[in-house]
Amino acid sequence: MRQLLTRNLGWKLLSLAIAIALWIAVAREPELATSLSVPIQFKNIPDDLDIGSNVADRARIEIRGPSGRLSRDNLSDVAVVLDLSDARAGERTYTIHPNNINLPSGIAFYRSVPSQITLHFDRLVTREVDVRASYSKMPEGYHSTGEAIEPAKIRIRGPEQRVRNIASVQTDPLDLSGVVGQKQFRTQVNLGDPQVRLEAPTVITVKVKLEKTLRTGAQ
Repeated sequence: MRQLLTRNLGWKLLSLAIAIALWIAVAREPELATSLSVPIQFKNIPDDLDIGSNVADRARIEIRGPSGRLSRDNLSDVAVVLDLSDARAGERTYTIHPNNINLPSGIAFYRSVPSQITLHFDRLVTREVDVRASYSKMPEGYHSTGEAIEPAKIRIRGPEQRVRNIASVQTDPLDLSGVVGQKQFRTQVNLGDPQVRLEAPTVITVKVKLEKTLRTGAQ
């Protein structure tokens, strides 16, 4: 037992001295308070829910700790992280607690502004809607005699009420200037609502046929 205690005794005493010196240095550091703006992050969002608009993306937190630990580099990864695993459709308020903030060791949380975050959760639904072609700059003296859209329907996904309000979607405007006869376009659709998305990326193919308009009374 004595050999175990005395083996490398010099190194052990040096390590103990360094540890004591570091403890004294930290203990003698003045404790300061500061505030900083940090991002608000969410985890464990249920697959069938979506967070409504107007969500706060940052909070200002007040913290306290030794001056040496309140450096910009030491606090660069701090964020408010809210666990949404228990969320349900409707409104839910989350209070920001110390365990929601990933603070480095030795720093204490004092308060957050705002102290609570209220979120509105919408149930996500999927719906199939028609695709309609949108045109611009029809050549003078011509008219459309037919079109073919592929795919003719697409699936969209988003908050239930917003999806229900969309009966059909339009393509980006197709420029028909200079078209004589038939032409094929490859384009995208505009859903018209930033909270609704395509269930899968889709390129729309539109074939349009133009014919010259006969004037009434022409010989």
